[in-house]
Amino acid sequence: VADDEIPPNVSWLKDGEPLPFAEYDDYQMPVFGTGRWIVHSTLRIKSVQLSDMGNYQCAVDLGSERILSTKGSILLEGLPHFSTEPQHMSVVANVPLSLHCVAHGPPEPVRVIWLRDGAPLNTVDDPVALSPSTLNITGLNRTSSFSCEAQNRKGVAASGSGTVTVLPSAPHHLRAVNITPTSLRLSWQPGFGGDYPVIRCTIQVKHVDESFPGGSDDMICNQNVNVPAPEYQAEDLEPHRRYAARVACHSSQGPSRWTSWVEMRTAEGGELANQGLPYSTVSTWLGSALGFLFCLPSVSTWIILSLSSFPLALHGKRVSTSHIFQTWHYFFPVFFFLTPSFSCGNVLLWLFFSDAFEPMMHSGELVVRYRARRSYSRRTTEATLNSLGISDELRQKLQDVMVDRHKLTLGKTLGEGEFGSVMEGQLTQEDSVLRVAVKTMKIAICTRSEMEDFLREATCMKEFDHANVMRLLGVCLQTVESEGFPSPVVILPYMKHGDLHTYLLYSRLGDCPVYLPSQMLVRFMTDIARGMEYLSNKNFIHRDLAARNCMLNENMNVCVADFGLSKKIYNGDYYRQGRISKMPVKWIAIESLADRVYTTKSDVWSFGVTMWEIATRGQTPYPGVENSEIYDYLRQGNRLKQPPDCLDNIYALMFSCWLLSPKDRPPFESLRCELEKALDDLPDTQDPDEILYVNMEDSSMELGAVAPWRVWTLPCLSRPPLCPCAILDTPQQT
Repeated sequence: VADDEIPPNVSWLKDGEPLPFAEYDDYQMPVFGTGRWIVHSTLRIKSVQLSDMGNYQCAVDLGSERILSTKGSILLEGLPHFSTEPQHMSVVANVPLSLHCVAHGPPEPVRVIWLRDGAPLNTVDDPVALSPSTLNITGLNRTSSFSCEAQNRKGVAASGSGTVTVLPSAPHHLRAVNITPTSLRLSWQPGFGGDYPVIRCTIQVKHVDESFPGGSDDMICNQNVNVPAPEYQAEDLEPHRRYAARVACHSSQGPSRWTSWVEMRTAEGGELANQGLPYSTVSTWLGSALGFLFCLPSVSTWIILSLSSFPLALHGKRVSTSHIFQTWHYFFPVFFFLTPSFSCGNVLLWLFFSDAFEPMMHSGELVVRYRARRSYSRRTTEATLNSLGISDELRQKLQDVMVDRHKLTLGKTLGEGEFGSVMEGQLTQEDSVLRVAVKTMKIAICTRSEMEDFLREATCMKEFDHANVMRLLGVCLQTVESEGFPSPVVILPYMKHGDLHTYLLYSRLGDCPVYLPSQMLVRFMTDIARGMEYLSNKNFIHRDLAARNCMLNENMNVCVADFGLSKKIYNGDYYRQGRISKMPVKWIAIESLADRVYTTKSDVWSFGVTMWEIATRGQTPYPGVENSEIYDYLRQGNRLKQPPDCLDNIYALMFSCWLLSPKDRPPFESLRCELEKALDDLPDTQDPDEILYVNMEDSSMELGAVAPWRVWTLPCLSRPPLCPCAILDTPQQT
């Protein structure tokens, strides 16, 4: 440009867009005699932020022409930054949900570690770690705080925390269980609240406009009801009118969503319904009564009755009913019917009675006196079961196993846990008194769900009838005064020698150690296989088979017991656990640990672990391996090692139970046959190395006397031994 012309204007662009508020310095110097200018422009950014990253260039405008410089870039490298973080939310218990976390570099890549209540859920090598990351949770039963940590080669950045609050699922099965002209008794099932039991429910009842269903609603009830016993009776309603109800339940974490409005109608009734006259509906049409049955005394009078807006005609006939009503000898069952015709007018009823009892009418005394017939049905039991707040299906299953409480006498406590105890008892039967074991629960600290699980275990056992499976003798309800409501107890056969695991443990580590021969151990295994074969044939999956859940009766026969986790499969051959709960991981099959899928073949895996327990006389499986490490340990191909004195063929059976593919594991029928064969192949009990045992307290025994091979009947094994005894080997004859 000419020397005397204005120097060119320089502007700055970022990603092709002008920077109107950019801070920059221009230095302009003319080159004399050449008509040129030298312009220096410097863009200054005092504190570079992530928003400053991009491509920069300067532009010079010469008339209508724009000249652009080459591009220069600003690229920041540092800790990751988050564009999406976990948020606060509320979810229904045990319902799948997804959480999202998105972090950016540079430098890339950015990997995300999810944390739940501060504990990591994955590693940086997991596929879920690559940002953007989505954490899929199959179900949540406890309110938890989730956050994520983003990592790149510059370091680690932490996101904010989002709290996921677990609320109960919506109640279900809202219905009217008792309907009268002026009341509706409502019942429902509270939803599942995860680790937080439902503590109360709110019930709302409103009118439903007969002519205009979408019109204004009149709320007549908004009531809180404590749980258990989720029932409510709406009183002072109008006869033959439509009402709607809905319910929501609360845990300590908050309320569930409301159920849909459920419509119902009160029963028909008129003025006679409140006068004490006995009547019943004899026919209905389209939900409305067509007629009633009345019982009236013999008096001469005129009666005009009407239902709704239709006058009714009655006609009487004298019959003798002295066996039903007292004081009077002649009464008149009266039948009338309301026809759907609108053409009928007012019809009057002539009742011709004798006037034998007319003075009673004038004297103001009662004309009709009705005495309710005594009932010896099971209504009392039903009412008590209803007060437990259990499901209708479970209540129906319990009806035929209920035992009168006065027939049961409780004795000493045999064992006690956090949620209940086992007591010795006596059950009075028609011709004998039976020694029993009684399982009780601490109803004050147990939730309704835990009580249903307790009773559901009992209903499982009522279907069993096998010598090697625990059977149910009955269930009864006892009222605990301090708790104010009935507590269920389960009556079982008395098992003299307790559970198998404790028996095995004391045989090895008790005050009076006893050697258990191989014949006895294989017999234990065979008994369990027989019981499990019976259960599998009845389509029952035990899910918690272990030595601790097998009991020894007075004849030293093993009974499979503890069906708290068992499930009956009605179709298919597997059961998928729907909610996360504490499970005995060292006894669970590898596919059940991975997918929570249980089949009879997963019970076979547990049976193999139980065989290992028996062979080791009560040792804990996988010593030195933590519960959290079991799945990886098994996935690497590791299995329980052969016990030192375990027979090869017995260990081969054990190992076949732990094959990776469930279909390759033997069924219980094959296991039972192989064990019976192994038991038959064992040498006779008259072994050359006979065992001597000495009862030091029995003066009739001679020191060193040889006893028959019945070691397994030693009474000191049924509990921690109280008698000093010793086991000696017979010296070899030379």
